[in-house]
Amino acid sequence: MARGSYISENLTQSQLDLMLLLDEYEMDIFSLEDVKGLVPDQKEDINEIIENLVHKKVFSRIERGKYCRANFRDEKVIGSFLVPDGAIAYWSALNLHGLTEQFPNTVFVKTTKIKKDKKIFGVAYKFVTIAERKRDGVKKEGYGNHRYAITDVEKTLVDCFDLPKYSGGYAELIRAFSEAKLSSKKMIRYCGAINNIAAIKRMGFLAQLFDKPGMKTFVGYALQQVKEAYNPFDPKGPDSGEYARDWRLRVNISREELIGIANKIY
Repeated sequence: MARGSYISENLTQSQLDLMLLLDEYEMDIFSLEDVKGLVPDQKEDINEIIENLVHKKVFSRIERGKYCRANFRDEKVIGSFLVPDGAIAYWSALNLHGLTEQFPNTVFVKTTKIKKDKKIFGVAYKFVTIAERKRDGVKKEGYGNHRYAITDVEKTLVDCFDLPKYSGGYAELIRAFSEAKLSSKKMIRYCGAINNIAAIKRMGFLAQLFDKPGMKTFVGYALQQVKEAYNPFDPKGPDSGEYARDWRLRVNISREELIGIANKIY
C-alpha cells in the first residue's frame, strides 16, 4: 500500500479536510492563527486537530502555535517565520548572497523583538535583537508560502561591520566587502542608521583601498564622519601597524595583507 493511501486511511475526516485546505493554499509552514483565519466558522477545535496530526507525524511542531509539514525543513523560511519581523542576516545572509564560501552552522536572524536562541530540527537559530532604526534594508526572497525576509547585500555588510562577531571572521568579511557590488546611496543610508563611527571608517578605508566602483560618494561621506580618536582597523588585532591619518585608523592589518585577503591569497 502506498504511504499516501496509508496516511489517508488513518486520518479522520476533519484531519483530511484540514490537509486538503492547506494543499489548496499551498501552505507548508503555518501558525495556529493562520489556520483559524482560513476556517473562521470551524466548530471543531483546530488546535486539537493539528496536534493530532503532529502525533501522527503528518505535521511537525516548530514551537508553540507554529507548525510545518513533516518533510519541510527550509532553514531560511523557518528562521524568518519564528519572529514577526525576523530577517536572515549577518553570516547567514553573507552566505546566501554568495559573499562567503564558509557555511555557518547557526542561522542568524535579526529582529526588534527579544527572543531566546533555540535549536529546531537540529538547527541552531541565533536571534540578534536590534533597534528599530536598524530594521532597514530587508527584502523578500522565495515564493508563496516559502517566502522569507533577508537583509540586502549592503545592509548585510554594514550589519557585519557593526557587529563583526556575527560575521564569520574578519578575513571573510574583508573578502566579502571587496567582492560585493555596492550602492553608495544605500551604504550611506544604512551607515547613518547604525551610528557606529569606527565601523564606518573601516568600510570607507576599504572602499578607498580597493578603489571600489561607484563608491566615491560613500568614501566622501565616511571621511566626513571621522573624529579625532583613532581606532584599530581590526578590533581584535595587534596594537601595531601604520597610522592612517585621514581615517584615524591604526592599520593593524597592512594594506598589502588586506589586498591579499581580498584576492584570496592565503
